[in-house]
Amino acid sequence: MKCFLKRVCATFGASLVMAAGALHGSAAHADEISVTQWGSSLYGLPYAVAMDKGLFKKAGVDITGILTSGGGGTTVRNILASKTPYGEVAVAAALAAQRQGLDLVIVNVGTRSVAEASMVTMPNSNVHSVADLAGKKVAITSPKGVSEMLLLMVLKAKGVDADKVQRVASGGYVNGLTMLEQGAVAGAVLIEPLSIIRKDKYRTVYRAGDILQPMTTSVGITTREFAKSHPDELRAIIAGRRAGVDATYADPAGAAKLLETSFKLTPDVAREAVDNMVKSHMWSTGEFDRAELDRMTDGLKLIGELNGDVDWSKLVDTSFLPADLKARSKL
Repeated sequence: MKCFLKRVCATFGASLVMAAGALHGSAAHADEISVTQWGSSLYGLPYAVAMDKGLFKKAGVDITGILTSGGGGTTVRNILASKTPYGEVAVAAALAAQRQGLDLVIVNVGTRSVAEASMVTMPNSNVHSVADLAGKKVAITSPKGVSEMLLLMVLKAKGVDADKVQRVASGGYVNGLTMLEQGAVAGAVLIEPLSIIRKDKYRTVYRAGDILQPMTTSVGITTREFAKSHPDELRAIIAGRRAGVDATYADPAGAAKLLETSFKLTPDVAREAVDNMVKSHMWSTGEFDRAELDRMTDGLKLIGELNGDVDWSKLVDTSFLPADLKARSKL
């Protein structure tokens, strides 16, 4: 998957930046923001839709490009170093940055589902359920990564002792599939759209979204200084993204067409990927839900990335959300 994502990342990011530039090339002032895994996952699709439709500009800010990164600390550093220090990052990255003393504040929710994650096995395998993984080896991408976290959460939800499932780090999704095909492991974690592209080759053991409840997977962050000095610009960014989310849900076929062109996917694969995420309500319009935040931190505790509870009141500022989303937030 890593190789696949690298290949589509440049195409996705470049095509959207050029499209945005064509739309707003005459603007006197243009901004770039950062989005984790831009061009390589479905997290950023609402931003692509918002740029394609000019929704950021309608909200009052001219976002013409997205800075891409591999996620984690890299994305956080990109945000801090950029002219417009706003970006969407994984919750784990935001919490790690806060523990390091960085001047960050969380201002909106990005995504809230793990529906894109799954585990597959070979068609003739005797693994038919999560319980059948006990006593077997399974491929994850890396220790203490999201793939291991979700696996541990699924095992816990199904009452399977995690110590009885040997996790083998493959280094990437495609690598894990190779191990599976060679018989080195009984199951391999997978993620969309790769799981859709190769669905005829494997049998799905579980889909994480069918077992785990919604949880906050990414959040919008900025510096406290920027939030204080540019509140209207920050509100416009959040409003523009929200409009992109609404447009994606209102016209999944249109969003899939954009994904198809940018990811070089077949129409059927692009539409299935978008429809799956729409069905799971992957993209939040921005409001906060304490229960969904805490489910993510519970998962981070399972992989040793977090000790103790998080005081969200010291990290979250809802004042930049549109009034209706602020009222709907549960903290």
